[in-house]
Amino acid sequence: MIRIATIGTSVITTHFADAVAKVEGIQLGTVFSRDAERAREFAVRIGAPASGDDLDAILADPAIDAVYVGSPNAVHAEQVRRAIAAGVHVFVEKPAVATAAEWAELVAAADRAGVVLLEGIRTAYDAGTAAVRELLPSLGTIRRASVHYQKRSSRYSDVLAGKRVNIFDPAMGGGALADLGVYGVHALILLFGAPETVQAASVPLDAGVDGAGIALLGYPGFVADVSYSKITSSSRPSEIQGEDATLTIDEIASPRHLVRTGVDGSVEEWNVEAPQHSLVGEVQRFVDLIVAGETPAEDNERTRLTLETLERIRTAAR
Repeated sequence: MIRIATIGTSVITTHFADAVAKVEGIQLGTVFSRDAERAREFAVRIGAPASGDDLDAILADPAIDAVYVGSPNAVHAEQVRRAIAAGVHVFVEKPAVATAAEWAELVAAADRAGVVLLEGIRTAYDAGTAAVRELLPSLGTIRRASVHYQKRSSRYSDVLAGKRVNIFDPAMGGGALADLGVYGVHALILLFGAPETVQAASVPLDAGVDGAGIALLGYPGFVADVSYSKITSSSRPSEIQGEDATLTIDEIASPRHLVRTGVDGSVEEWNVEAPQHSLVGEVQRFVDLIVAGETPAEDNERTRLTLETLERIRTAAR
């Protein structure tokens, strides 16, 4: 049984705890927060047996085998580094760290320590994404892709009122690209690899981060755009366009309804029977890697390429 501690007391950690309850071979251990009372309250909420405000003590506890890092983006790297040094397996919420170079450093450290380091991004381990991959050959030569994730944050009103909000705070690694754009970029990396060229534009906020943006990624023979926003909403689906057919995807981060429209006018539809926005797939992958004693080389390279592309988008948008 893998006993996992958690760092972070936001909604995403609650979702992670829900996923842990559905996966065999792993269970919640200690909840960490710098505020001891908050840690106790959150442990009760998610059903964890213990809590504490001393991270190093939790990582050194022989009862803890792994740690989930669900804290603000800006502190991921430091906490991951401490966990690796303690010989603990690490599951870190997306985006894992700020730069591809930093991620490569942490992956190398994890390999030396003999522990699993994995970024938690549900797109890579989602049944809907697998269905998209299976349908790609039926589209013919790919020429265009257009992926979208635009959802107005419930915290944006606080930002407009002048309040400090972590997901809109540059000091915390916030912003629309880091929070939502990463899903579209990761999906394209997963399906097609790293782009050759990157162009981008973004909507800057007074808070110091991007509220929305768009990136144009060039591939050999085709072009893809990625649009993202935390200050507006859209129900527009994503598309992958081939010379023989176009695949329409209801939601790129967690596809559940797919429609293939052929150039001959034929229409085929698929419904993916799986809970939407579930973290179960990524938790299962983490457990499988630990049990098998495997290094997630392919997963971690995909994360590196995604982080590198995010950096290129930020540079181009400036």
